[in-house]
Amino acid sequence: MTSACWVDPCSEVQAEETGLERPQGDEAEREEVEVPCGDNQPEGSLGQEEPGGKQTLSPKHNGMQEATPEGGLERVQREKTQTQKERERFPHMTINQKSRDRGSVSGAGPKERFLRRSFPKGLLTCSYPDRYRQQQAEEPRGPGPFYFFGGANGAEIVSGYCESRGWKRIDNKHRQDFKLKWCETKSPATYCNFREGEQLVYQIPNNKVLTTKIGLVSSLREYERVCSKVNHGQALRRLKMEEFIPTTFRMDVKEEREAFFAQQEGVSNNESHMWICKPTGLNQGRGIFLMKSQEDIAAFRLKLQHAEDSKSNKTMHHRQPQARIVQHYIKRPLLLKGKKFDVRSFLMIACTAPYMVFFRHGYVRLTCDLYDPSSNNLSAHLTNQYMQKKNPLYSQLKEDTVWSMESFNTYVNDRFRVAKGLPRDWVLGAFAKRMQQIMTQCFLAVKYKLHCRLGFFDLIGCDFMVDEDFKVWLLEMNCNPALHTNCEVLKEVIPSTVEETLDLTLEIFNKRRLNQRILPLASQRDFVLLYNRVFPPDLLLACSKSDTSSEFNPKSTKKTEPKSWITDCGFPETMTTFPPHSGPPLCGKECEEELKEDKNSLVYETEEEL
Repeated sequence: MTSACWVDPCSEVQAEETGLERPQGDEAEREEVEVPCGDNQPEGSLGQEEPGGKQTLSPKHNGMQEATPEGGLERVQREKTQTQKERERFPHMTINQKSRDRGSVSGAGPKERFLRRSFPKGLLTCSYPDRYRQQQAEEPRGPGPFYFFGGANGAEIVSGYCESRGWKRIDNKHRQDFKLKWCETKSPATYCNFREGEQLVYQIPNNKVLTTKIGLVSSLREYERVCSKVNHGQALRRLKMEEFIPTTFRMDVKEEREAFFAQQEGVSNNESHMWICKPTGLNQGRGIFLMKSQEDIAAFRLKLQHAEDSKSNKTMHHRQPQARIVQHYIKRPLLLKGKKFDVRSFLMIACTAPYMVFFRHGYVRLTCDLYDPSSNNLSAHLTNQYMQKKNPLYSQLKEDTVWSMESFNTYVNDRFRVAKGLPRDWVLGAFAKRMQQIMTQCFLAVKYKLHCRLGFFDLIGCDFMVDEDFKVWLLEMNCNPALHTNCEVLKEVIPSTVEETLDLTLEIFNKRRLNQRILPLASQRDFVLLYNRVFPPDLLLACSKSDTSSEFNPKSTKKTEPKSWITDCGFPETMTTFPPHSGPPLCGKECEEELKEDKNSLVYETEEEL
């Protein structure tokens, strides 16, 4: 079955209404260099900086001559004569200088256009036909099965898993005979050529409705708005957004932007809340800043106004930064040994047809320094490893910046159980259940939006914070979560998480293809089943004893699906917790309008990855 291509075309990210003006110098580079997906920056991207200021090409492009600030022109001239014959033999792989100067290249591919934009004129060399032929010859052939891995995040773990099963790795991302494709970045070709029911592809193509800041907030707001108008009967109680999401304003929506600044008028610094501003789709702390005073808020307002004025001035052409949200900063978090922390847990969608959604414990991330809310150092406020590595003491404190959930549980038992009147093992009990409840509600908010095809699966990193009153807050959800293992706790957690993700995904995929009963799952170990399309959480134990084979027959499901679930506008008529659903996402008019609003707030992949 040929699937339509759902990924938005490569485009420059622009704010819907407005955004911050582009900063200058190093700050501009940090904010504007976008990671295509998730909270892990691909290590194999073009233009990596090495100590000393050299700019090198990634291993993925090691067939192209290295471009360096020094000696680049001389090297081009030296090899010009040697490569002339190859240029004549492979004209389709050569960049036409004359056409490039005109601003267009006839027949040039995305990679060539990306290289032209990324390097100074004169530094681009000819193509690499010899190496290209060598790579083509080395590509494994035969019956397979084959797998493709793009990027560096988790490469060793996924490759080790696949090769232990006898699978062969292919490097040509355009080959279509793969069994599994695991990529950091999402390209249209991956989904356009996807064969449903035959192949597995990591990352649901439109997971942005859950894994970008604006996407998550918009989905939850819409879900809450719809649910407030319908009768849920005996469904599980829903949480209100304010119970687990800090107060949030979208700066790309004029009404919300004006409401935020109106709220701040007349408020003194003593009464003012602390706010944190985040770009919708960036990660690793890039583009984030704090607003601690009325002066900070006023300066931010001026920047937005300047950007709006520049946007309306047609004579000025510059790229708009990403849309942003402003969120209430949790100023009094629970501290572990005086340090701020958050908890990374995992939401895994092992299958979308039918939905099979799981939760897994992750780990605790702590700052290197003691918490000081007045500190201007972002590493004191943001706990991710990317920020902590900037601390001079990181190499000494590395093992202390990541705790296991068991260590966290022991610490809370010893220090807070009696003082706060908590039940024993609060972390592994009440806290875990609260995270599961929040994750389930977030999933329910997007389950009619996500593209559902047999073979799509996803692993999402969910970041939670606990305040001093032990209230649990969801900070964000990240696609392509970091899978590095640079400390002992991560070496215990990450490989087992990835391996069980693949085990469960493969078992469900194979059972679904063979029309077999899916539950129970022999490969289920640490993941907890949250949602399996029909049965609510309190019936999951009983569902393994019932015969559900007919439920997973796509033909019978399509015929027996009650029409009453969907109204003319596409929204569920009765929002019971687990109505049947299959096929493409079902969105109503309001949903479509909000998705249109969000179209300019996405993180697009670089052309080099297309």
